[in-house]
Amino acid sequence: MKMKVPPAVIMLIFGGLMYLLDKFLPVGEFEFFGRGELAWVLLGLGTLIAVLSVAQFAFKKTTVDPLSPQKASKLVTSGLYNYSRNPMYLAMLLVLLAFGLKLGNAFNTLLAAGFVYWMNHFQIIPEEKVLLEKFGKEYSMYCKLTRRWF
Repeated sequence: MKMKVPPAVIMLIFGGLMYLLDKFLPVGEFEFFGRGELAWVLLGLGTLIAVLSVAQFAFKKTTVDPLSPQKASKLVTSGLYNYSRNPMYLAMLLVLLAFGLKLGNAFNTLLAAGFVYWMNHFQIIPEEKVLLEKFGKEYSMYCKLTRRWF
């Protein structure tokens, strides 16, 4: 896998783009009752999912390095990974959605969708190829039973 930009940096880039879009696009602003509270809930949920999913990797004593999936020593399929193959990336998406809600520009949802597209094509699919080579049938069965995002 030749990925050279860590997913956390990609999330920050998309967050920066969301900020710029909100700052300079004169349309798309929205408000609704509970918008701020919903943003906090999404941020909290994203943070909780991130912490728990990283902790599961630490508990299994395998790498969380997204740039080197070939270093994985074990396949993590329980806990959060029973529901999502990529809870760490799901957590990043939830944080971006929370930030988009905080900014209050509807067009930020397009950038959140762009983040999903980027992650699928430039991070997750290459990771999956490496993991399939490394773990074979076990990973193939896991992919059939567990969705990519949620």
